[in-house]
Amino acid sequence: MNVRDAAVTTLLKIGQGGAFSTISVHQMLEKRAISKADVGLYTELVYGTLSRELTLDYILDPLLASQKKLDPFMRPLLRMSVYQLFYLDRIPDHAVINEAVEIAKTRGKPHIAKVVNGVLRNVLRQGKPDFSTIPSTSKRISIETSHPEWLVERWIELFGEDETLKICQINNEAAPVTVRVNRNKATVEEAVELLEAQGVFAKPAAVAPDGLEIISGSVQQTDLLDRGYLSLQDESSMLVARAVGAEPSDHVLDSCAAPGGKAMHIAEGLTTGSLTALDLHTHKIKLLKKQAERLELDTVEAEALDARKVGDRFDAESFDRILVDAPCSGLGVIRRKPDIKWTKQPENLTQLPVIQRQIIEAVLPLVKRGGTFVYSTCTIDPVENEQQTEFILSQGFVFDESFKGRMPENVQALISERAELKLLPTTLGTDGFYIAAFKKQG
Repeated sequence: MNVRDAAVTTLLKIGQGGAFSTISVHQMLEKRAISKADVGLYTELVYGTLSRELTLDYILDPLLASQKKLDPFMRPLLRMSVYQLFYLDRIPDHAVINEAVEIAKTRGKPHIAKVVNGVLRNVLRQGKPDFSTIPSTSKRISIETSHPEWLVERWIELFGEDETLKICQINNEAAPVTVRVNRNKATVEEAVELLEAQGVFAKPAAVAPDGLEIISGSVQQTDLLDRGYLSLQDESSMLVARAVGAEPSDHVLDSCAAPGGKAMHIAEGLTTGSLTALDLHTHKIKLLKKQAERLELDTVEAEALDARKVGDRFDAESFDRILVDAPCSGLGVIRRKPDIKWTKQPENLTQLPVIQRQIIEAVLPLVKRGGTFVYSTCTIDPVENEQQTEFILSQGFVFDESFKGRMPENVQALISERAELKLLPTTLGTDGFYIAAFKKQG
């Protein structure tokens, strides 16, 4: 399949059907309809176009005002083409336009190809807009970096204008590919050698001791994921298992476990203990079990259960350590999932904290006296993070003083006596993340 036509198909599926970008891209790649040589360009076109959607529409809308109705494929095609014209240097302008016209010819009526050709040539003639002429700061950052204005305004209030601009800019950059090494099968150094033997070059991750950053080559094209030597995971997410700090014989609960990265990382350190992994959805339990099988972990027990109902299933004070990696807005992982910008709304920051609180209230009684409780999210908003921490502290828990010592040295300086770690995307170049660790008194 033509790589640009495949990208338009995926963008159309995401835009019209509400499909998740990561799932849609994975499904297209699984079909092997795109050559290996074109996989990089395909993912760049999909994620880049999605990420810059607001900016691209700002450029296109005045040129489409006279069009009464657009065929569904036209806007994704035009957005993708403008993205290539202004944000990808290696593709000649004439090639971008010619390819767009050919796709329009095969997908629509002859006049549509003429419209596409005319719009794109007008875009080229006008050039990239001067965003500095937009008088409102929040509006300018919103349009220039393609983030919804409500979110920009909120971040300016929380982090200031300069930091907000930096966060928005880094959200439009490609996220590094990082993998977690299964220490039961290999050391970090051995994993580097195993990758190199299959044409993939990696280096130890800057933040997470169990991580590698892929420098060149595709880790997905090796057999090391299938054989359980490696797992795809961001560095900030790898820090959660260290925060939990499970001993080999501990009984641990991960109450919101799917897709299973953190749960399996914890389980990799258990020998005589156990890891109970819960998720609301039955199909995700199959995914968790598949992960445990891939990594050859026999300490994992996965079952479908709403974390808000754990008290009906488990006895009070029955776990040494509990992790609540709560369902959240995901505002820290926009760089990896750009569609979050367009699917999340202000009301999510009202609704999600209610669910988070319900899970916390249900789970806290299951922690043994003196046991450890860890709360984490992949968001950077205080209503989902610090405000939940204050509630936990009001429920007979105190900050875990040993938390700082369990974390890597290059992270320790970021942890205050409050035993919480907040990473913005700009802090260390990882996903935005929040981790707080507590001890149950008694």
